[in-house]
Amino acid sequence: MEKIGIIDLGSNSARLVIVELFDENHFMVIDELKESVRLGQDMDRDGFLKPQRVAETIKALKMFKKLCDSYGVERIIAVATAAVRRAKNQRSFLDEIQASCGIRVTVLSQEAEAALVYRGVINSMDVPKGIILEIGGGSTKIIYYNRRAVLQNVTLPFGAVTLTDLFSGDGLTPKEQTERIEEFFTEQFKKIEWLSEIEPDTQMIGVGGSFRNLYKINRIVRKYPLNTVHNYQFMTEDFISIYEMVRELDVEKRKRIRGLSPARADIMPAALAIIKAFTSYLHIENFITSGCGLREGIMFNTAIPLTVERPISDVLSYSLNTLVKYYGCDEKHVEHVVHLAIQLFKQLRVLHKFPRIYLKVLKIAASLHDCGVRVRYYHNQSHSRYMILNSGIYGATHREIVLAAFVAGCHRKEDINPADWARFKDIVTDEDLDIVKKLGVLLRIAECLDRSGQGMVTGVNCDVLGDSVIMKTELAGDASLELRQATLAGPDFKRSFRKNLEIL
Repeated sequence: MEKIGIIDLGSNSARLVIVELFDENHFMVIDELKESVRLGQDMDRDGFLKPQRVAETIKALKMFKKLCDSYGVERIIAVATAAVRRAKNQRSFLDEIQASCGIRVTVLSQEAEAALVYRGVINSMDVPKGIILEIGGGSTKIIYYNRRAVLQNVTLPFGAVTLTDLFSGDGLTPKEQTERIEEFFTEQFKKIEWLSEIEPDTQMIGVGGSFRNLYKINRIVRKYPLNTVHNYQFMTEDFISIYEMVRELDVEKRKRIRGLSPARADIMPAALAIIKAFTSYLHIENFITSGCGLREGIMFNTAIPLTVERPISDVLSYSLNTLVKYYGCDEKHVEHVVHLAIQLFKQLRVLHKFPRIYLKVLKIAASLHDCGVRVRYYHNQSHSRYMILNSGIYGATHREIVLAAFVAGCHRKEDINPADWARFKDIVTDEDLDIVKKLGVLLRIAECLDRSGQGMVTGVNCDVLGDSVIMKTELAGDASLELRQATLAGPDFKRSFRKNLEIL
């Protein structure tokens, strides 16, 4: 297994993520560091990176290098974006980094940066048509795609840091500053002709630290139970209420807002003003936040070089396979349980009448039903539920993840604590509980039919006859263990489906 370090020198912050590459084409983040270096601050005066900012950046990079060395990182991929790209003293800055830290930094062009942001999003989200708004410290990117291909993109040379500097004078209040920024950005949008051609069903996706902080604030306000920024659904009216609160406060009061990083308190109003202008201009009623962007784009390109040419075709399957491998699950057993669970779902559709979306929920649960064993065998279904809720699964909505977690949590027996279910009342409904129980029974039977992990039951054929379901099994050998275990699920099956279960 190879470890790599990825360093992103932005206009606002410097970030390091340490990534472990394993089992060909898979990766997992194992550590990270972030420092607020503000490289882009005060650059608009003369175009030079300021000595204090350079010194802070060098200091941060030395810490990054030390952490990389402690992990035995074999290679470091370091990139710089808007501030360094525009800096007149770019060459001397990069030479100083090389000399003092031993790190070679690549300055990304606007096109290369936008491509990496897009790859980070498209390889981690199942959104067929989207418009990405990525707000950095020194630039703002807009990327429009459809059918997993970029149609248009533009980089505006203004970000949260540069706009804060630009509109901080003239004795304006924070609210007045944001109003100016909204007007300024609306004029910028009017110059982008293709923005007026965006179709109404296009999903807006927010990328960058400001969106992540926005999620953290709203999560606390809503008491949202799932601590996952990726794929978080944001109603524009909720955003506006946070925006109005933030821009009314001075910097010191903003630093006390729960969920807002104190290091971002001074530039947050400018970032939110960009979002406000964008959502108003395009009449956007809701958007989702992405936890993946430029750095994840580098990860995908490094682990899966083919993503440079085309994105991953099945985001969810790739993500689940990564987690199965990372958790050390029995891959053949997992594959077989998924296969049997899908067969049961399709053949018993006349009973459950669930739409296809729930097949996706069952697939997630079946893929990760055994991961809790890595914590402890006893009550492993409860550990599996927790791990699914916190694994950062790509290609699934928060609702799908929560449902799958509870399905996996009752695959040994119907084991749903009402208090645990009530925690997620903002994501799932009371009606969903019946769905979870039925899918949980199907998963339990599928898991029992491969109890030995030897694939003895190769398939099932189900007939619904009166008050009974006759399940005929296709066998590759002695399956007495499997059939016995599956039969024990009969009472739970009858309780959920109101049918007797007979397994042949």
